[in-house]
Amino acid sequence: MADIATRRDPLDGVAPLTARSRLTIEAAPRGARLVLRGPDSTAATAGQAFGLALPRKMNTATTDGTRTAFKLGPDEWLLLAPENGEAEAYAAIEGAVQEPHSLVDVSHRNVGILVSGSLAADVLNFGVMLDLDPKSFPIGTATRTLFAKAEIVLWRKGVNDFHIEVWRSFAEYLHGQLEQAAREYVK
Repeated sequence: MADIATRRDPLDGVAPLTARSRLTIEAAPRGARLVLRGPDSTAATAGQAFGLALPRKMNTATTDGTRTAFKLGPDEWLLLAPENGEAEAYAAIEGAVQEPHSLVDVSHRNVGILVSGSLAADVLNFGVMLDLDPKSFPIGTATRTLFAKAEIVLWRKGVNDFHIEVWRSFAEYLHGQLEQAAREYVK
């Protein structure tokens, strides 16, 4: 018997949804996800071990294109790393941070969805009650919110590029809601 289980994401096999080159909704690449909780003083050490400076300002993200860190609470960061990188990232942070903290691998819990194109903010506003105008929700902003009834983390990666983190149990529901919203805007 194999010692390793095969992880199947709820969006495996779901084709990207494209609408007249103005909107694309697709599954984000698989990746490792860790939640770090601890005082701000752990951020520098944890960031160095993770390979990316962790943001200090609430509701912001930092990324180097491979790794991403969201500051979601006064003492909470969500860290994204390449697929199968959770053990390496976990060990590096655990070995480096000496202060009291909590580090939990949530790779099994979350999946990502990418929404991009000139209609992305309009489609997201179908279920998100935030002002997604770039002046109010600029590039680099990341926050917890709701889309319809699903709790998500919403990150603006670019003017027309968003990344959503959602619990895998809500992924199909959220994708369906995004598809419905897309139909409203692309008639």
